[in-house]
Amino acid sequence: MKDVLRFLLTEAPDFPALDSVEAWWRRHLAVLPRFPSPADLALASGFRMDRMGFAFASGYQAALRSLFPQLPQDQRAALCATETGGGHPSAIETKLTPKGAGWTLDGVKTYVTLGTHAEALLVVASEGRDAQERNRLRMVRLDARASGVTVEPLPPLGFVPEVPHAALRLEGVEVAPEDVLPGDGYTRYLKPFRTVEDCHVNLAVLGWLVKVARRCGWPVALREELVAIAVMIHAIAREDPSDPAVHVALGGALAQMHRALERCEVAWEGVDVEMRERWQRDRRLLDLASKVRAKRLEAARQRLAGGAGDD
Repeated sequence: MKDVLRFLLTEAPDFPALDSVEAWWRRHLAVLPRFPSPADLALASGFRMDRMGFAFASGYQAALRSLFPQLPQDQRAALCATETGGGHPSAIETKLTPKGAGWTLDGVKTYVTLGTHAEALLVVASEGRDAQERNRLRMVRLDARASGVTVEPLPPLGFVPEVPHAALRLEGVEVAPEDVLPGDGYTRYLKPFRTVEDCHVNLAVLGWLVKVARRCGWPVALREELVAIAVMIHAIAREDPSDPAVHVALGGALAQMHRALERCEVAWEGVDVEMRERWQRDRRLLDLASKVRAKRLEAARQRLAGGAGDD
């Protein structure tokens, strides 16, 4: 990763303003030819962004490319899992029904990140129950413009409001056989994505923070600590996200990142008011799903200790 490290440490830390999702995407794509690896892309594109919200969006896209390398690089993508009952496998009611040589898809997703601007949709759907009455999930790839797909914008969140979200309604959407991805929708895709997303989103945020630190003259030791944590998470991002040892390592890295962010608070006092207030508003993003993350970490510890764990 020496190329992306050199980029973080030597690239001009300017902050050209971004005023739209389209402007963010153009800047994200401009980084891609130089850093095609998802972990490198997350760091470098995060560095290029003018705010945490757009850094998050780039990290999210890098995470999707890591888990779904078949996605076209020039298309914005969105994972569509959450429904009225949440995102747990048992809560998925969107139905994938056989029809002729293919399938049809029906259901509602209540919360899709970047849903209003996604061109490729990755939809978690149920094809019924197994003998133990467990939901049998599949991952379905859809063109967002397909007939029967309706995107309903949601109000902006109180943090990172630049990143849009949407609800998704699917009514008799025709699905070709090749667009039902191989493997179990939960164990192969949805479950590991939690870890993949944690890695790449935090890499993007770290890339952006290194840029802020360099531009605003934060102490050298603090800047280098952020870079060192990025190196750790970059290495973890390249490992098997289903391995409990990887969960434990990521838990340690994120704890170290949290401590570093606490040490950054004094440095933020020297940053211009607009950027500082935006950070104070948006940093809540890093605490989302913290309870789920802690539960997953404890399950990984139990698995390593010889217990079954439940994640």
